[in-house]
Parts: sequence; C-alpha cells; structure tokens
Amino acid sequence: MDEIDRSIINQLQRGFPICERPYEEAAKPLGITEAELIGRIESLLEDKTLTRFGPMYQIEKAGGAFTLAAMTIPEDEFDKVADQVNQFPEIAHNYERAHKLNMWFVLGTENPNEIATTIKRIEKETGYKVYNMPKLEEFYVGLYFPV
Repeated sequence: MDEIDRSIINQLQRGFPICERPYEEAAKPLGITEAELIGRIESLLEDKTLTRFGPMYQIEKAGGAFTLAAMTIPEDEFDKVADQVNQFPEIAHNYERAHKLNMWFVLGTENPNEIATTIKRIEKETGYKVYNMPKLEEFYVGLYFPV
C-alpha cells in the first residue's frame, strides 16, 4: 500500500460524494483521476486490504430490519455450520468469538417479520439454536481508522 492508497482509505472513510460522477469528485482532492481511483479501490478489494467498499444503510428507514444473532457451535462443527449460515443471503457477516456463544452474525431482511422466519430456517438447516439480539437503541459512533 502506498501513500495514495492510504489517502484514499482515509478520505473515503469520512464520506463519499452523492452526485452524478462521485468517483471523479472523490478523486480530485487526491490528485488522481477517476479511473485511477476506481482501479485502486478494485485492487485494494482484490488483494483483501479492504474487505468491503460500499454504503452503510439504515435499513429500518427503508422498511427492513437488522439483528445481531449468536449460536453455540462445537469447535469441530464450526466451519461446517459457518458455511451453512453464510449460504443465507440475509447474512451480512459472520465471525467467531471466544465465548460460549462463539458464532455471531448480522442478519438483514427486507421487512422486520422476516427476521424470525430466517432464524427458524437457520435453526432447521444447522440443527443449532439461534439467539436473536435485536437492537434496542442506536448510537452513532463515527468510527474512523486512520491508515
């Protein structure tokens, strides 16, 4: 990663223009072209420096829902169950924790009623209980990782 890549990551964490040519606008303060910005973002994704590049939505404002869920999975079954859970298009991301509830994932649906239905489908597919931990209150943190 060079200085331009660092600048791209630092700048784009703070926001992305909403306009007809957002990449062109975002490239200007970096002193690069729109094509170079797009190419560098693609390279950062391809080499896994970035795992995701895209907007964060408040799904509830669009009529949908997110929830945090967890499961207790035996160590020897973890990878198999993670693959099963990740096959559901409603799963945003899935990660392991050193805790009795060792598999955690975010589940997003187009409407709030689908959360319970999807949890039941995951339980049926995996054979393990899913603990639903819906958001009770939202806080804006303004997370930023300087590179």
